[in-house]
Amino acid sequence: MSEITLRTSTPHRRHGSNIGQPLTRRDGILKVTGAAPYAADHHPAGMLYAVMAVAGIARGRVASLDVAAAKAHPGVVDVMTPDHKPDLAMDPDEKSNPFMFRLDLLQNDKVRYPRQPIAVVIAETLEVATEGAALLAPTFEIETARVGLDGERFVPRGVGVGNPAQVSRGDVDQGLKDAAKVTEAVYETPSQYHNAMEPHAIVAEWTDSGLVIDTPSQGMAMAQARIAGLFGIAPETIHIRSPFLGGGFGSKGMISGPQVLGIMAAKLVGRPVKLVLRREQMYGPVGHRAPTRQTLRLGTDGEGRLTALDHHTLTASSTFDDFFEPASDVSHTLYAAKALATSHEAVRVDAGTPLFMRAPGEATGSIALESAVDEAAFACGMDPLEFRLKNYAEVEPISGKPFSSKALRECYAQGAERFGWSKRPLAPRSMRDEAGFLVGWGVGTATFPALMFQAQARAILKADGSGRMEIGAHDMGQGAWTALAQIAADGLGLDLDKVDFASGTSDLPDGGIAGGSAHTATAGIAIHNAGAAVIAKLADLATADERSPLFGAGNRGVIARDGRLHRRDDEARSEAYGDVLARAGLAQIEATGQAAADPATQESFAMHAHGAVFAEVKVDPDLGQIRVSRLIGAFAAGRIINPHLVRSQYYGGMIWGISFALHEKAITDRRSGRIMNGDLSEYHVPVNADVPHVEAILVEEHDPHVNALGIKGVGEIAITGSAGAIANAVWHATGTRCRRFPIGLEQLIRTA
Repeated sequence: MSEITLRTSTPHRRHGSNIGQPLTRRDGILKVTGAAPYAADHHPAGMLYAVMAVAGIARGRVASLDVAAAKAHPGVVDVMTPDHKPDLAMDPDEKSNPFMFRLDLLQNDKVRYPRQPIAVVIAETLEVATEGAALLAPTFEIETARVGLDGERFVPRGVGVGNPAQVSRGDVDQGLKDAAKVTEAVYETPSQYHNAMEPHAIVAEWTDSGLVIDTPSQGMAMAQARIAGLFGIAPETIHIRSPFLGGGFGSKGMISGPQVLGIMAAKLVGRPVKLVLRREQMYGPVGHRAPTRQTLRLGTDGEGRLTALDHHTLTASSTFDDFFEPASDVSHTLYAAKALATSHEAVRVDAGTPLFMRAPGEATGSIALESAVDEAAFACGMDPLEFRLKNYAEVEPISGKPFSSKALRECYAQGAERFGWSKRPLAPRSMRDEAGFLVGWGVGTATFPALMFQAQARAILKADGSGRMEIGAHDMGQGAWTALAQIAADGLGLDLDKVDFASGTSDLPDGGIAGGSAHTATAGIAIHNAGAAVIAKLADLATADERSPLFGAGNRGVIARDGRLHRRDDEARSEAYGDVLARAGLAQIEATGQAAADPATQESFAMHAHGAVFAEVKVDPDLGQIRVSRLIGAFAAGRIINPHLVRSQYYGGMIWGISFALHEKAITDRRSGRIMNGDLSEYHVPVNADVPHVEAILVEEHDPHVNALGIKGVGEIAITGSAGAIANAVWHATGTRCRRFPIGLEQLIRTA
């Protein structure tokens, strides 16, 4: 398989633009019939199975491995250890950019975190490899594990992707001194793990011409470059196939250590090798969201306006690498405080390195910020929505830049009306339902930056009147196969069923990174520009040909629609694409397009999507059990390519907000440093019974600055308002302010 190409009919499309139509997923039939190929579905001839043996301690060294016992097991082909592995061309601990993380590739016997890979058993079957790994029976020299947020603090050189750890505008101390009221509170969020439905997996095969890999990737070009550096081979000799991901959420943005171990195993034995992580092995070497302890201080004047906002975050990274959750940075953009300061500190712990996890920084920071804003509103005797409107930021508070667009007022208004917010009593513990459960209503503001990365696409028009768009893009469930194809069809001036859309492999033009809620904008602009470029080439052929009805119109005097070129000043004069190509003696014509952020626009505008989420919870007054009964969000995210897919993304984010507020945390044994709930039976995420009613409102917004199509991202924003809204609703129901997340009944049982 070199690529996946989709062309399907679009029976429900109205005449005209493909963009904006609520089309169903083009890949839906493949997925529901099991025909969509995921990485672990591949079985090349002669394939072996690899299973990792992992550390049962958090810190120390491997004292022994019974390699002889494992090798003696029938069907075991080889055992890869620090003493027996292929040589690498690059130190796996070398790091040259923020997207390159240090990898554990059996470079020594040191253990740096629990479930670190310490050996790989390669066998004829999965069962034999699993048994061989158990036979290694490792022993360890154990050192005391460093856990929690109470270790030695330091100020990181940067947070997130190179953001400054400390930022301020105005004099916060003076603003707090001048305030009529000061609200100060500490909020804690736990470690969280991505837990994509599809675990990390790789099928690797070394061939005479290079390396062929089937693996889930949110950034194939970055993975190519990393693998090329590690093995000392040219990137173009590495062919990555990743047409479908079973979820990523940031954990598959960079190639991970276990994936590279699969490649090493294939090189060691000279045969194709498959390595798939077990669920519990995903709690360690493939990233997580770091814990935080956030201190917020809000000063308000007599009218409820913010005189100061101070947001400090303490977080953690591993002992051997740097990624620091930029939780305080969310306070840069939302509320118009006269003085504003954000800061970060960190500690080192014996855990795997944290990583980007859906809404990194914004998710952790917003639940604390939105809770603190609610506390300040109550201290001022104000309705929480009224308080937010009173402190509405007309320009970005930290920079003073105007927003490229901002329809947050409309989000507040439409969400509040739909929810019935005007009926909310100010005092907590004032509402009960007919069964006697305490009822609470809360609101949270949502925000996420509108990002764009670099990408390329190739557009082709054919003499039979069809088109083709090629881009190495990534679909991890968000609907890229459909949304990007809609942009491609419009860019080529064709109906969607006339366009072949090829994607998901590294031999196609680089589609950029599927992260930061930027993939539709990034890949979409490349596709849009490629379509414009190939149409321009076709128009040049037509307008320069005396036999064409478009002769003399000039490139700018022609528009493309429904497979024909029309004169802009006389649309009755037109010509089919195929006729232009046939007369020129061409079977097809092609062009490329690029996408990249515009530095001048970034310098001039603050670019964000916005939203408002309204939550209703019900709390058992005797047991403290919490249920979210309603969750309504209104979001403004620029131009909507496919409303059906966008609502799906909003629903996913809002459900993740339920998880963040009420369910999700990794529990670490402070004695051993080991994670105690590394599976989906004990690491809780919402199920259908936890999500009775979720509704997303798409608020119209036109942004002329963010990019040529006016697209903003929608994949992460809905987490940011939802978790805070639920936390605030719990307080409104019970009168108990919970500042440690997720909120459990143990925090409410004494007061419910």
